[in-house]
Amino acid sequence: MSDKSLFLQQKSMPKIISDSIVVKKQILNDKYFILELKPFIVTDSIEAGQFLQLQIPHTNDVFLRRPFSIHDVTENHHIRLLVQVIGKGTQALQQVNEGEVLNIIYPLGKGFSFSHLQNKVLLVGGGCGVAPLMLLARKINKMGILPDIIIGTKNKADLIEIQEYQKLGNVFITTEDGSEGTKGYVTHHAIFEHLEAYEQIYTCGPEVMMKAVAKRAKEKSVPCQVSLENTMACGIGACLCCVTPSINGNVCVCTEGPVFDSTELLW
Repeated sequence: MSDKSLFLQQKSMPKIISDSIVVKKQILNDKYFILELKPFIVTDSIEAGQFLQLQIPHTNDVFLRRPFSIHDVTENHHIRLLVQVIGKGTQALQQVNEGEVLNIIYPLGKGFSFSHLQNKVLLVGGGCGVAPLMLLARKINKMGILPDIIIGTKNKADLIEIQEYQKLGNVFITTEDGSEGTKGYVTHHAIFEHLEAYEQIYTCGPEVMMKAVAKRAKEKSVPCQVSLENTMACGIGACLCCVTPSINGNVCVCTEGPVFDSTELLW
């Protein structure tokens, strides 16, 4: 085991610093790929909606770790990350090969709350915001609930892992250009005309999309949980760069979130 592997303590939950082996790299298209990591130190306490901080290899230009939502966890405790190539960090990560060792800090943040569910549930993801919804849908499945899942993208080419989501729920698609599914934004889907049929909504994606979803949920008095994607440097509440205003004052997204009840946020 690497001498880099040790434990951090964040509040009451242990946080792990561990080397991990890249056991699989899956290219989805020119924008997205999946890394499957096998941590040297394993935990059973990963919640849907939590994230990890990953040290970026192969570059001298990226000094800080990068946050990634935990996309999925396999039965043998491998962690899957959905990565969108958008900057120097993810470009460097794109060069990683299977068998390489990456250092991670995990599991971080507060995940989704779903133990109360009994009936219909709606998951709404936009772009790379679909990432935390995979593990959430899988955990909801284990409760005997098949969620409805709306996935929105700019166009058909940006749709990823649709077949995997279809294994976990009833999938509905929107594209801004109308090349697949309903034309427009996620809130243009007919499901949003009947939100009162759901006992809970979960959403992750661009902030403007989450605000629109939360507004519609509030109009129908349906509880809505949102997963924020604020810029994070440390992931443990030390740097304060991810602070967001809430009804309880300014809060760190990395420790108090990234998942919040939408009514707690001052949007």
